[in-house]
Amino acid sequence: MSEGKVSIIIPVHNAKNYIDETVNSVLSQTEKDWELILAENGSDDGTAEELERLSLTDERIRVLRLTTKGAALARNEGLKASKGRYIAFLDADDLWKPEKLEKEIRFMQETNAAFAFTGYEFGDENAAPTGKIVHVPETLNHKQAMKNTTIFTSTVMFDTNLIDKEKLFMPNIKSEDTALWWSVLRQGYLAHGLNENLVLYRRPTKSLSSNKIEALRRIWNLYRKWEKLSFFKSCWYFINWAFRAVGRRI
Repeated sequence: MSEGKVSIIIPVHNAKNYIDETVNSVLSQTEKDWELILAENGSDDGTAEELERLSLTDERIRVLRLTTKGAALARNEGLKASKGRYIAFLDADDLWKPEKLEKEIRFMQETNAAFAFTGYEFGDENAAPTGKIVHVPETLNHKQAMKNTTIFTSTVMFDTNLIDKEKLFMPNIKSEDTALWWSVLRQGYLAHGLNENLVLYRRPTKSLSSNKIEALRRIWNLYRKWEKLSFFKSCWYFINWAFRAVGRRI
């Protein structure tokens, strides 16, 4: 395992319209010691062919052709194939600012963090910044994170010198990323927040209302089924989460 290398894992499914721009945001990083693992799972829009083309442009890019579907399983296969000390997740339609990796690694080294996340900005479906920036707290423990889900997947990084890689596999459930953050924090780790906007979160305009309803259902199920909280404690955390979630979007 390389001492400093970052393994970047992108689950890719029918993302032909976005993946070039996302990969270019990785290629533009000021930190150059990385590998990019594109975990393609069941695309039928020409994405797989586009990934193969991209892999020929830089030897640091690898494509995993998977038969299983789902972001959690794709990320887990990418994690198995990873060779780097640091693990970074990126969604196929989001974008990193050029200094994202460099700044986050330095931050983790300065804070001795096993788990870090950064601030980010909402973008529209064309990746145009909206000016709505999400600021993050200095740290989050397990209880704090359950009512303040500001940890966004494309901002997250883990240091496998400080946390066993086996602890980073995502459960095959809805909102698998949030479930992983809570699982890691439940084991006593702290999530360290770098309060700087280093990621653009692309949000397509279509189906936003239905996505919101689905997000509510997923978070509620995490409280009840993943964390196994009582109904009333779930309500308390859910209300706190909803208040903060709405605040981030206004």
